[in-house]
Amino acid sequence: MKIYGIKTCGSVQKAIKFCENNNLEYLFIDFRKEPLSEDQIDFFASKIDINTLFNNKGTKYKTLGLKELNLDNEGKLAWLKKDNMLLKRPIIEYKKGTQALCAFDEIIYTKEFLTQ
Repeated sequence: MKIYGIKTCGSVQKAIKFCENNNLEYLFIDFRKEPLSEDQIDFFASKIDINTLFNNKGTKYKTLGLKELNLDNEGKLAWLKKDNMLLKRPIIEYKKGTQALCAFDEIIYTKEFLTQ
């Protein structure tokens, strides 16, 4: 499992703690230090609804004035490729890189990672 996000994000910290508390192996990728490729963004967008993936509540969204642009899905995807800080966090890639989910939800994590 790979956890993508930034270290200072509370939701990322909750996801990491969940993994550690449940003895789940993970690799943390800080996309502030290692920006995601366009292919990675496309993969996440193929698995996660763009409106879930695109963080329209964060500081970056507000400082860029993106609300005024009234972005459609293609516009949101283009902005995610330009600036990873617009991604909702964390993004979890799992099942050998075939699945992805976004945000921290203990119920979903329990279902996906702890039950067979």
